[in-house]
Amino acid sequence: MKNANISRLGGFTLIELLVVVLIIGILAAMALPQYFKAVERSRMTEAVTIMDSIVKSQRRKYMQTNDYARLFEGLDVAPKGATGRSYFTKGDPQTGAGGNGFEIGLAKSDFTISQVLAQRVVDGNYRHPSLQYRYSLSRYYQGDNVTCTGGNLAGMELCADFCGIDTPVRECCDDGTSGGCPRPTDN
Repeated sequence: MKNANISRLGGFTLIELLVVVLIIGILAAMALPQYFKAVERSRMTEAVTIMDSIVKSQRRKYMQTNDYARLFEGLDVAPKGATGRSYFTKGDPQTGAGGNGFEIGLAKSDFTISQVLAQRVVDGNYRHPSLQYRYSLSRYYQGDNVTCTGGNLAGMELCADFCGIDTPVRECCDDGTSGGCPRPTDN
């Protein structure tokens, strides 16, 4: 009799435990998407920082030679393992195998306007099935703003958040405008 009273006073019924587990599950389901978005924003910030270093290095290169470096080897500050026109921030620097990061590339859109591009990839593939947020970032060497281009709805929502606008758009500038950042008028 003594054991029956102790278990009744100090324990939980199966229904009570199930209700608690259900409540925890609902709270986790609500918080998880925000967690994934915060992780992706962190990755995005890392890419913007790398792009800023490359832009500053390209500006120094231009002041020395009156031209931009076409390959990472021509920069005074190149990321570790970066060779050629592009490299991957995670995994193998040349192929991106085994990585979950960005492909960073040097691009020359014409003879006067050049930019650095960062595209979100998994295992070197920007269409990898596990990639929830598809987007790319670009910055002109003579510009101060970053353009974010969404490749799917989640990517467009992330870009809108990055640019500080309310509605998801295909492309926005981090100065808070829809559409890409304006092209610089000189080199």
